[in-house]
Amino acid sequence: MLGEEKRDDFAMRMRFARTADPQETLRRAEIALWIAAITLLWLVSVSLLLGLGVADGHHFGDRSAAFALAAGVAVLLPFLAAIIATRHGRPWLGGTYMVLTLAMLLPAVGFLGLG
Repeated sequence: MLGEEKRDDFAMRMRFARTADPQETLRRAEIALWIAAITLLWLVSVSLLLGLGVADGHHFGDRSAAFALAAGVAVLLPFLAAIIATRHGRPWLGGTYMVLTLAMLLPAVGFLGLG
């Protein structure tokens, strides 16, 4: 019983320390903005690179460099977002982006024409 009270007291102190720190909300907002910017960059860049690869397909044969770049961006940018989220104390968000990274491996293989 005494150990449980200490654990609850510690959890309450940590919760108070997080809410009492005025800079914590600013840090959390900044991290959320960075992750949102990376996500938007990922969505736009992969779409544009795939469009460029399709449009220039008749110039470079079946596969162009745009497809290879799209495959790299499709995997690396969600991984970067996962690293940023995890390093700044948001493990659930980091885990979500890691799952997204792993899910983007299949389309990346398709972009490269390996599958």
